Amino acid sequence: MSLSLAVFYLLGVVCLGGAVGVVMSRNVVHAALLLLVSLMAVAGLYLLLLAEFLALVQVLIYGGAITIVVLFVIMLTRVQEFRAMRANPQWPLAIVTALGVFVLLAWAIINGAPNETARHSVAFRELGDSLFTKWAVPFEVASLVLLVALIGAIVIARERDAE
Repeated sequence: MSLSLAVFYLLGVVCLGGAVGVVMSRNVVHAALLLLVSLMAVAGLYLLLLAEFLALVQVLIYGGAITIVVLFVIMLTRVQEFRAMRANPQWPLAIVTALGVFVLLAWAIINGAPNETARHSVAFRELGDSLFTKWAVPFEVASLVLLVALIGAIVIARERDAE
């Protein structure tokens, strides 16, 4: 077994463990931290695939910004409202759906042809030129949409506090 395969298996176990921990955790702060663990393992998988830019984006945007936004949302919501909630009665449907997706993915992995092309890394300069020339406007639109969503969440939370 090669070193890269061993690291792949280790990162896969960490990623899946973090994901299962997010779903199984009763504490939402612990779930957010386990989400961060899972996202960092995905960044490691990107590094194994020689996708350094995606790993950097995964760490900065998902690992940093999104996790912080999730923690802010947890802090802005009132926990008293959620204590009265019971388990969702649709859990049998969720289990059937999850098993169906698992079977579909397992079938695709088993029957899919392996990709035998050599891996190569894309230069940061080429990627940066493409992002800031060809894709600059969609990038800025996405950032504005996220900013408006964050402001909307703060306004909604403030209105509840005023009541």
